[in-house]
Amino acid sequence: MAIQQVNSETAIPMAQVGAQPVPAGEVHEKKAGDESLAPQKHRIMGRVSYLLAWFGGCVSIGTFTMGSSIVGTLNLLQATVAIAIGCFVIGIALALNGAAGYKYGIPFMVQARGAFGFAGTRFPGLVRAVPAIVWYGFQSWIGAGALNAVSATLFGFDNLVLYFILFQFLQIGLSIFGFKGIKWLENVGSGFILLALVYMFYSVINRYGDEITTNLVNVEGTWGLPFWGATMLFLGIYSTMMLNVSDYSRELKEGTKPGLLTTIYAMSILPCTLFMGLIGLMVSGATGVSDPIQVFASAVDNTPLLVITLLFIAFAQVTTNVLNNVVPPTYILMDVFKLKFRTSTILVGLLAFCTFPWELVKDESSAGLQLFVQTYSAFLGPIFAVMVVDYFILRRRKLDLDKLYDENGPYRGVNYGAVIAALAGAAVALTFSSVSWYASLLPAGIIYYLLMQHWQPCQRFRQ
Repeated sequence: MAIQQVNSETAIPMAQVGAQPVPAGEVHEKKAGDESLAPQKHRIMGRVSYLLAWFGGCVSIGTFTMGSSIVGTLNLLQATVAIAIGCFVIGIALALNGAAGYKYGIPFMVQARGAFGFAGTRFPGLVRAVPAIVWYGFQSWIGAGALNAVSATLFGFDNLVLYFILFQFLQIGLSIFGFKGIKWLENVGSGFILLALVYMFYSVINRYGDEITTNLVNVEGTWGLPFWGATMLFLGIYSTMMLNVSDYSRELKEGTKPGLLTTIYAMSILPCTLFMGLIGLMVSGATGVSDPIQVFASAVDNTPLLVITLLFIAFAQVTTNVLNNVVPPTYILMDVFKLKFRTSTILVGLLAFCTFPWELVKDESSAGLQLFVQTYSAFLGPIFAVMVVDYFILRRRKLDLDKLYDENGPYRGVNYGAVIAALAGAAVALTFSSVSWYASLLPAGIIYYLLMQHWQPCQRFRQ
């Protein structure tokens, strides 16, 4: 693997990857599970493959739950528009914060060093890792529940705990293959996911059409603050990925312009989010049930089709977890504790057992998950703003990779200007919790810019 250039004139002689120096000019074919924090030279995804990876990785049951949480607030049209707006905001944000990873081939934790410092990256790293592990456990329990329902339907064997353990170890096994495995899994699974989503959507309308018309179509709803709060809920599901998008963009082959990249992100996320969010809204509005396994068990009368639907739910959790909930905390553990990729993926999978997901899937937990998304979005938004201001305004899209990999260089320690700005943005966001992500951006970005310009302890980070 080679170390990428800072610009067309200056090459990096070598960087430390774990304990082994990697000489410039030496390029190796990346093997399955051969991941590191070094600048990515050999990129494995073209545009179509990248779009399919995001498509397959965004079938989140959390989106179903967010749809359930806005029952009684928005009508069907308003919910559709809210989801669309959220997805296009996501596309813009991903293109912005993924620009550094795409250009230089660096992961999120390396990109964040310029703004937060080597030790300071533990703050955004922790904020990113906790939601990922929680969603990992939550979605694994949903997937295991789907497999258990198939087993109970076909064989009369019902043991959810056993299926949860087996399902989690299956995902751990798939995760250790890294982006080679992710590319194969997401690309192959995307077609099946799309067909299954269309079928599930049709089944729900066919079964609950009258209730949907009464409870969701023929109601006034609102275009006010709750509407914008709903857009934030659906983009909040992905606000975690907005932070570490460089972990993925470093795998995309070069040559894609920002406008096209924004479109790829938005159009890959929109179909899954639209289908899952609206299915959650319609079913919960019609039945009052928010558990997707119960929903589809009652919505589908044909046993073979029910089995296919439940297998889809299980498969979708694998594609989402492996891309979105394993990679980020894995890279964070690699950076903080100097672990190898495979060791980190196994540890992340084991940590997901500790999230008690069986508590999160209860009907009464829907409001709690909504609060959880609003709360972590309040911290993710300011960190996103700090990183975008740092890369586009302060550094004018030019990074010095030597310094980003030098623990004793100017980025050593903690940049308290970035931490203060992020915490200030979070305080504002928590004050306006229903639109926390939006509310956090300007305060965090402006405070960070001013501190970097005028506060003496920040000056060495300007280098």
